[in-house]
Amino acid sequence: MKVVQTNQAPAAIGPYSQGIVVNNLFYSSGQIPLTAEGMMITGDVKEQTHQVFRNLHAVLSEAGASLETVVKATVFIKNMDEFAAVNEVYGEYFSTHKPARSCVEVARLPKDALVEIEVIALVK
Repeated sequence: MKVVQTNQAPAAIGPYSQGIVVNNLFYSSGQIPLTAEGMMITGDVKEQTHQVFRNLHAVLSEAGASLETVVKATVFIKNMDEFAAVNEVYGEYFSTHKPARSCVEVARLPKDALVEIEVIALVK
């Protein structure tokens, strides 16, 4: 088991790691729209989703994986009425490669984020 940590994504804000590699699979912690410096993106759900993908890209890269090797994504959104907006941004990052996905509405996310995404990916 290998712990994944990069300064290109926000540091963990609790007792967890940015991700873990076990055998040839990378498991990310949920990424919220914090910058690598720890500042919250306060824009709309689309802007927040783009920041989440920047964070996912950073931790995937550090793990030796990429968006193209993601096999499963779990999306948590604060308001299911914003699903179409999140899905539009999601589709920009997964346009040809479409991993399995779950999406759930949650009552509240850390730092009052509008969206959080976690992934499982194959390590190259």
